[in-house]
Order: sequence, then structure tokens, then C-alpha cells
Amino acid sequence: MHDSIRHHHVHRRRRRPDGEVRRFLQPWLLLLLLEKPSHGYELMERLAQDPDAPQGDPGLLYPLLRRMERESLVASVWDTEGKGPARRQYEVTPEGTDYLHAWAVSIRQTRARLDRFLNQYAAHFGAEGRDAVELS
Repeated sequence: MHDSIRHHHVHRRRRRPDGEVRRFLQPWLLLLLLEKPSHGYELMERLAQDPDAPQGDPGLLYPLLRRMERESLVASVWDTEGKGPARRQYEVTPEGTDYLHAWAVSIRQTRARLDRFLNQYAAHFGAEGRDAVELS
């Protein structure tokens, strides 16, 4: 086997998956906005308070909120009350609620597939596999 290919394979074996769910910020924002209409900075604070929530980086959050508004998942109004400059206050639209329901269905299906995988993994590795699954 060519050395660069062998090195590439060795490198890939050492890599550990992070277990992070991709593209999970959008449904999380919808859920937060259903709980309470909010502006972007408040959403970032609420995300930061929950260790299981995706990170709300401003460089990602604000463009995502604008895209969600273009897709009619959320609507915004300018909040001019209080101190400081006007801020956009976001709330979920009926389309956004439908989209969140679809996400929940997808998450349930993914969880069922993951459970099947973990059961098969534990069966393959016996007690060692069961211990690893229970530690997670």
C-alpha cells in the first residue's frame, strides 16, 4: 500500500466522532421562539444557558434567522421599546410550527435507528459493548 494512503487510513482510524447533531440549530431556535418570541441576542443567551443546545454564534445565528424569515418559518417585527437601538423580535409562523413537527418526526426516526445500532453493537461486543453503551 502506498505510504500516503496508509498514513491517511491510520489518521482516519484515530479520529473520534463528536456525537454532535448537524443542522440542529434551526429546530432548536423554533422551539425557543415557540416558548417565547425573542430577539437574536436573547436567543444566543438562552442557547448558552443550556449545555445540550447548539451554540448560537452571532455569525451563524443572524443569517439563519433571516433565512428562516425568507422561508416563512419565522416572522419579525421591530421592537423599539426599551433602551438602546431597535431590535428585531422573532416569532414562529404556522409554517415554522409545521416544520418543527417534521423535525420531531425525523428525530424520533433517527433515535430509533441509533437505538437499533447500539443494541446490535452491544450484542456484538457482549458485556464490553453493553458497558460502553451504558456509559453514554
